[in-house]
Amino acid sequence: MKGLNKVLASILIGIFGYTGFEKLIRFKDSRRAFHNQTFPAELAELLSYSIPVVELLIALLLLFSGTRWWGYLGSILLLAVFITYVGLIWVGAFPRVPCNCAGILESLGWAEHFFLNLICIGIGVWGLRLEARNEKFNVSTPLNTRI
Repeated sequence: MKGLNKVLASILIGIFGYTGFEKLIRFKDSRRAFHNQTFPAELAELLSYSIPVVELLIALLLLFSGTRWWGYLGSILLLAVFITYVGLIWVGAFPRVPCNCAGILESLGWAEHFFLNLICIGIGVWGLRLEARNEKFNVSTPLNTRI
């Protein structure tokens, strides 16, 4: 199970590491894309800095076994926000369809984005469950504290 957990974490590390670094490397383009979104300019400015940092933080949390549970939880929460936004765009809830995806993800359509995010959420949930199971079986009580 630990090997599978590392594989799941590695997939998410690759995705969040890639997208976070891509947004930082192409920061001007990324910032411009955030400002092209359907929300206020102040929020766009905040998100242009915070989203890449949060993506890289999640990748870092997933890297270490002691923080992996938090990394899975963070990835699920961030992906839930992304999938909600993508879903709203996909069904035509916004007057225009901007995107601030990184690199190769820009070539995906809204349905592909939606399902990729859904798969990543599934990976995160699966990893979170494995992490919780590992914690359950790794708990040990020192002999001198037993009653």
